[in-house]
Amino acid sequence: MPRNLDMTALRSFVAVAEAGGVTRAAGYLNLTQSAVSMQLKRLEQALDLQLFDRSERRIRLTASGDQLLAYARRILALNDEVYARMTAQEFEGEVILGVPHDIVYPAIPMVLNSFATDYPRVRVQLLSSYTTRLRELFAKGEVDIILTTEDGCGEDGETLTELPLVWVGAIGGSAWKQRPLRLAYEHACIFRKGVQAALDKACIPWEMAVESDSIRTVEASVSADLAVHTVLEGAMPPYVERIQHGGALPDLTTTKINLYVSDLSAGPIVEELAEVIRKAYRNS
Repeated sequence: MPRNLDMTALRSFVAVAEAGGVTRAAGYLNLTQSAVSMQLKRLEQALDLQLFDRSERRIRLTASGDQLLAYARRILALNDEVYARMTAQEFEGEVILGVPHDIVYPAIPMVLNSFATDYPRVRVQLLSSYTTRLRELFAKGEVDIILTTEDGCGEDGETLTELPLVWVGAIGGSAWKQRPLRLAYEHACIFRKGVQAALDKACIPWEMAVESDSIRTVEASVSADLAVHTVLEGAMPPYVERIQHGGALPDLTTTKINLYVSDLSAGPIVEELAEVIRKAYRNS
């Protein structure tokens, strides 16, 4: 049958070992000497071990006491970490994070997992929309943090990375070879006009084969080899691949991924989440 160690007795044991005596440890723990001595005795009885050599004026750890000290420090450190994380009032509440559809993967799931581990009492509400819409909501103070995909960066933002836009199509597909080139885009996609302009400049005829308000509709159409699409490098959806066109399609511009953190949000937790996002992009 499992048995549990007394956390209070463990704390007294570590204090005595580090202080070199009961008197100093009792002062540190704000307990009486007799209370500390009783806890040490109870711990030794529970383990059926002698933890201290009391034959000299200054008590010393026995071999068993030395071994327990390493475990006790780790147990108490974990106990204190759990208690602090689960009861800290400053790390409670809700943070609203806005991210464009096309850059949710791969970074954001890792960000949410890491943040939830460190701050389990904070709820992160993920809002996925277009950059223009997210900027509007941010300006109204309705979102705490947003990521955007933009050509430039606003004065109140910071650029986390800059990625090239690449052509994607169905795995093993041939839609990219057709002329006019069949395109698939959401109505509000910010990449759309720039891609069309690049095709015009390269004298490549094109047509809008798929227009939708849903990114899923676009992805399904592209994966079925009905049209081609463009995404930021590293953010490709499933069932499509980067088109190796060998110069048959124009090279496209780079796009900045920017971070905006509201200065209207109270408390440090918003900045904590922002820092997790920064680290995710630094490590990508």
